[in-house]
Amino acid sequence: MTCSTFRSALRGLRTTTLATGAALVLASGAAHAQAGGGDSTMIKLIRGLMDSGALKPEVGAALLLEAQREAAPAAATATAVAAHPGDVRVPYIPQSVRDEIREEVKASVMAEAKDQRWAAPGQVPEWTQRLKVQGDVRVRNESRLYSQRNSDIEVDWARINAGNGYDVNGNTNLDLPPLRNSRQDRNNSWRIRARLGVVAELGEHTRAGVRLATGNDNGPVSTTQTLGGGLGKKDVWLDQAWLSWSPLAGLDIQGGRFGNPYWSTDTLFSNDLNFDGMAIKYAHPIGGDGLSLFATLGLTPLEYSSDSFPSTSQNKMKSENKWLNGLQVGADWQFGDAQKLRAAVGYYDFRNIAGEYSQPCALYAGADYCSSDWTRPAFMQKGNTLMLLRNIAVNPLDPANTPMPQYVGLASEFELLDLNLAWETPLFDGMGLRVEGHAIKNLAYDPKQMWKRAQGGIVTNLAAPVNGVAGPQDIRSGDMAYMAQATFGQLALKQAGDWNLALGYKRLEADSLPDAYNDSNFHLGGTNAKGYYLGGSYMFDRNVWLTGRWMAAKEVTGAPLSIDVFQLEVNAGF
Repeated sequence: MTCSTFRSALRGLRTTTLATGAALVLASGAAHAQAGGGDSTMIKLIRGLMDSGALKPEVGAALLLEAQREAAPAAATATAVAAHPGDVRVPYIPQSVRDEIREEVKASVMAEAKDQRWAAPGQVPEWTQRLKVQGDVRVRNESRLYSQRNSDIEVDWARINAGNGYDVNGNTNLDLPPLRNSRQDRNNSWRIRARLGVVAELGEHTRAGVRLATGNDNGPVSTTQTLGGGLGKKDVWLDQAWLSWSPLAGLDIQGGRFGNPYWSTDTLFSNDLNFDGMAIKYAHPIGGDGLSLFATLGLTPLEYSSDSFPSTSQNKMKSENKWLNGLQVGADWQFGDAQKLRAAVGYYDFRNIAGEYSQPCALYAGADYCSSDWTRPAFMQKGNTLMLLRNIAVNPLDPANTPMPQYVGLASEFELLDLNLAWETPLFDGMGLRVEGHAIKNLAYDPKQMWKRAQGGIVTNLAAPVNGVAGPQDIRSGDMAYMAQATFGQLALKQAGDWNLALGYKRLEADSLPDAYNDSNFHLGGTNAKGYYLGGSYMFDRNVWLTGRWMAAKEVTGAPLSIDVFQLEVNAGF
């Protein structure tokens, strides 16, 4: 707004205030006549407002007549009021007419305010009322503590897959593969997470959402950003983008990139994990006894093979896509004195994610790909049994010195049977107890099929052969995962002073589930881990709480790998 516009608006505001004040005084009978029959102060004020244009002539005349009538001596009530040039004589105005005049003045003032954009009390644009802004911020101090007894040969297979492979021929490559840290502590790392999203009510049945989030990289399981880096700016990623349609009560169809549609713990899916594709969710109460049923069907594309693979060949590979198809059904039951019980069973079919051993590929002759390169995982943490993917042909002129750059893939297939159970009960003084259990079994786990698929090229979770000949019996893995946790205190932190404590235990065998998608904090992510964890939270201000967490975990099978993680963080949500 310019200075001239502001001064104009201020003058209008002052004038309008005087007019409104005059009307209110008249309506309340506060105008008093001067002795001797002269013009009262109120009459002069009304004339002044008429001369300035703040009051329309007909409105001013009506107010003037009322003021003159009330100012006249009681004995001369019937005497005619002397007219002045420009005055309009109006007979006595009933109360209903005066009320109508007051409303007209008010409407005129508000219309002028809106036109000049200097006042519109209680009103915002309509579209803003259909938007809801959501977000959270977390500041964390984290320490990672490693046992000195850990193996110092922990290969970083994800880096190998992200690069040009690792040459396994000792005659042509004397370098070690990229290795993860396994013995040196990392203390007091400062890390942050920030997420900001908008949900829009598009219509009676349709919504849309968009959310941005921080993150060190585009990995799916964490939106945490490590600080430092020379004080450089931090990255922001598109975390969610979805549309939702609810044609019936209890039915929601969602598509795009959205939050986890299944009821689960971070044993299977990280709390930061979002899903691509489509999810259909339905919930329906049964009778009036506190029982309701729910179901979720999800169709999630994990990876699409490149349209142009192989890039250096005229013959392109057919489309090979990786999917997660999930179905979960469950029930909620509220009974007794605020008792709550929730149970669900789910089936998750990870299709086409196992590795394949390629057709012979003559890399020595200039080829830059093998037929199964597409089967290496786009993202992995650690723990799953891995296999070599490439069947590399040797150079007949120099077979011993043929480079053999290898990628790795998952040796096992994954079809998960998932069982979740949670029970809540109130205790005393607003305190409660929640007990949770989560069990997962990989129905597709089969060491014989894994050995056959890899054609002997297993590179992790493999023990030294007892009789000198390796085989599927030497695979040290497993197909079960489970978690148990108890939480005591205010189960949902709502106000300053609320607190809770949690204690839990996890065991995840190597091939119980894909290591790419679960919690990245316990044992620093992945499978082949077991151990306990404990933590607590305290809300010290509205929507702001402090959380401390200690996680102690080690390997289930294989070389020693003990990792303890301590986190102290402040969270804020809005």
